[in-house]
Amino acid sequence: MAHKDEGDGKWGPQTAAVHAGEGIDPTTRASSPNLVMSSTFSPEALAGFSARNRQGYEGFVYGRLSNPTVRQLEEKLAVLEDAEDAQVYASGMAASHALLAGRLSAGDHLIISDSNYVGTAELVRDSLPRWGIAVTAVDSSDLAKIEAAIRPETRMLWIETPANPIMRLSDIAACAALKRDRGIRDLVVDSTFASPLGTRPLALGADFVVHSLTKYIGGHGDAMGGAVIGRREDLAALNLEATVHYGGVLSPFNAWLILRGAETLPLRMRAHQESALAVARFLEDHPAVARVHYPGLPSHPQHALAKQQMQNFSGMLTFQTKEPGEAVAQRMIETCRVIHYAVSLGHVRSLVTWIPTQMLMDSTFRLAPEAEAAYRAFAGDGIFRFSVGIEDAEDLCRELDEVL
Repeated sequence: MAHKDEGDGKWGPQTAAVHAGEGIDPTTRASSPNLVMSSTFSPEALAGFSARNRQGYEGFVYGRLSNPTVRQLEEKLAVLEDAEDAQVYASGMAASHALLAGRLSAGDHLIISDSNYVGTAELVRDSLPRWGIAVTAVDSSDLAKIEAAIRPETRMLWIETPANPIMRLSDIAACAALKRDRGIRDLVVDSTFASPLGTRPLALGADFVVHSLTKYIGGHGDAMGGAVIGRREDLAALNLEATVHYGGVLSPFNAWLILRGAETLPLRMRAHQESALAVARFLEDHPAVARVHYPGLPSHPQHALAKQQMQNFSGMLTFQTKEPGEAVAQRMIETCRVIHYAVSLGHVRSLVTWIPTQMLMDSTFRLAPEAEAAYRAFAGDGIFRFSVGIEDAEDLCRELDEVL
């Protein structure tokens, strides 16, 4: 995995996760990153009062514009994604909102995957049209459907792969080629399910990568955050409007917690994949389970694409039970001890939740019958979304067997 030049050469992913963006403090000689909670800083030279006019000063002035601890996290994320820069926000939704509202204007058109994180889908469906931005939701695994949706005013194509919650994949390189051929300005990839260790969207032609730092990069379920990663020039403009003016800044304390989590990301992702593959195989062979979707299984309908564009299959999977899902979910709530029945994902502990398909579709996009049929081919009447943690797979399988 290639990274920026550091020291005598390019760092490997594990070294980069530990050291990128960090260094020994020149004053205290502290080895670990400092937590700087100050909201204001005393500049060493004249600096403008407004963020629009800093008079060329590159140091820290005010916490809404930048902060030393937050900046360390941004530099680490940029190295992990092999990008020019990163901009972090108070949550994954703050990052998505920043990118959508900061790059799109009235009269523009957005094409977005019809399987998407529910918060992003609801923002796109409910708010963007009110701001004069047109939206078309399509099955982004089908390039012909994306191409058919393109208009002269299309400015952004937003895909999520693997898609939350149904584990459908989109071909990033093919989407990037289509974007170039048809003159779409931005290709955005929400890569939260994959993490920087699983997929490298920028290397495949994307313009921006979005992560919910609350998930795999933070990894411990104790700090919310989000990130937009891409070209330095684009992010500098985004920083002024979407950070300084929208105000969704990341707390330095949360940045410090996420920095700690990111240091072990390569180790954790290997453990997540190892346990998830074992659990997926167990579920696939279980008589009470109707279907399993995990990119690392040959049975996944896009397994070939997964092998092509993913270096780590992550810890996310879905499964459907032969018994009605509500009954199984209730037993999980009552009996599971190792697996927590809870929302969110990407934490060291395993999390599972039941997602009825109709409830999800009512909350997100209104799909035409053909598109709904394609969605239900993955989701059925509902799925269990399982974020496999780093526990011993044998313990997870034993607990699942008791519930099933």
